[in-house]
Amino acid sequence: MQVTETLNEGLKRSYNIMLTADELDAKVNAKLEEARPEVQMKGFRKGKVPMALLKKQFGQRVLGEAMQEAIDGAMSQHFEDTGDRPAVQPEVKMTKEDWKEGDDVEVAMSYEALPEIPEVDMKGLSLEKLVVKADDAAVDEALASLAESAQNFEDRKKGAKAKDGDQVMIDFVGSVGGEEFEGGSAEDYALVLGSSSFIPGFEEQLVGAKAGDAVDVNVTFPEDYGAENLAGKEAVFACTVKAVQAPAAAEIDDELAKKYGAESLEALKGQISERLEAEYSGASRAVMKRKLLDQLDEQVKFDLPPSLVEAEAGQIAHQLWHEENPEVEGHDHPEIEPTEEHQTLAERRVRLGLLLAELGRKAEVEVSDAEMTQAVMSQARQYPGQERQFFEFVQQNPQMRQQIQAPIFEDKVVDYIFELADVAEKEVGKDDLQKAVEALEED
Repeated sequence: MQVTETLNEGLKRSYNIMLTADELDAKVNAKLEEARPEVQMKGFRKGKVPMALLKKQFGQRVLGEAMQEAIDGAMSQHFEDTGDRPAVQPEVKMTKEDWKEGDDVEVAMSYEALPEIPEVDMKGLSLEKLVVKADDAAVDEALASLAESAQNFEDRKKGAKAKDGDQVMIDFVGSVGGEEFEGGSAEDYALVLGSSSFIPGFEEQLVGAKAGDAVDVNVTFPEDYGAENLAGKEAVFACTVKAVQAPAAAEIDDELAKKYGAESLEALKGQISERLEAEYSGASRAVMKRKLLDQLDEQVKFDLPPSLVEAEAGQIAHQLWHEENPEVEGHDHPEIEPTEEHQTLAERRVRLGLLLAELGRKAEVEVSDAEMTQAVMSQARQYPGQERQFFEFVQQNPQMRQQIQAPIFEDKVVDYIFELADVAEKEVGKDDLQKAVEALEED
């Protein structure tokens, strides 16, 4: 077998692979000879079928397998000999469209090689880690928010009118065309006005009502309502308002703590402090990671595979277009041409992606099965009741597994670099950290 280079320009490579007819025939004979001991045909003992008959019966089927194995072997040997690593799957095609059995096999292989990645002096990287402590004011603010979420409702003064945000206790009976319908009535129902938990237009008509009032609420069921017999129909709900209650924040005490699973108020404060500092730490890490990537992008330069940059620029342009046109859910839209800005961002992403991948490879960074399982479980929770189907989908979809694995791998490589870099801690306030995070979103 002969491999001849036809193009070596930048990162672009092309080769002709020649497999002679005699070489192919020898491989077919070898495969048939290997299978011969297990072949049994009428008129012959097992393993004693003549080669000529084997070739007539199975030659065509084995021919394709032998050709594919030979080409795959030549490609593997080529990459081992040259040290090239293709940026994407190589393009391989036969050059003779009218090829027939007995001809030499000629195959054209082309690809873009991954570039040589320069060494990075990670100890020369200088980073600042913003450290924020969860002070009493932050804990108290979080406690107040929890108390508001756990709010109670207390009766308003007699004759008080219901406001948006109030809770009304009502009895109601619904009817369509004067006929009551199943599931359209209830007693002592607690409804928070403005919660949008009822049919559109229902709650608004109870604003201003007082305890003891009888209110007829006129609504139209949505066209896509779950019950087909009610969809799009006009209905009347005869409501009796039994009480009007105003929201009142829960007391910040041990009872509030127990509602949130803590033994006491002090224990709840400790949990809140830990949660806040974990949030601060996550935000600080995001800021430090951006600074690291900025330094790497500035310091390390190398040629980029054009196909990777082109694909990334197209993806960026497509994603941003959909963000600007949220009403278009599908992909039935005009072709989106990447701009120079998209191209620049794509080059940064590809450069950093290749660099981090190379650093991770050299450091033997790996994503464990346990880490993958945890990540898949986390995503599966977004599909209640369909977790098993999601697991099976991921298991059968290599591209999906790669999408889940990639950010885990990147974060592990970033953490590896953090350990080697010169990192100085700086204690700042929550507002300073917030400004740093907002600055990331503006870039």
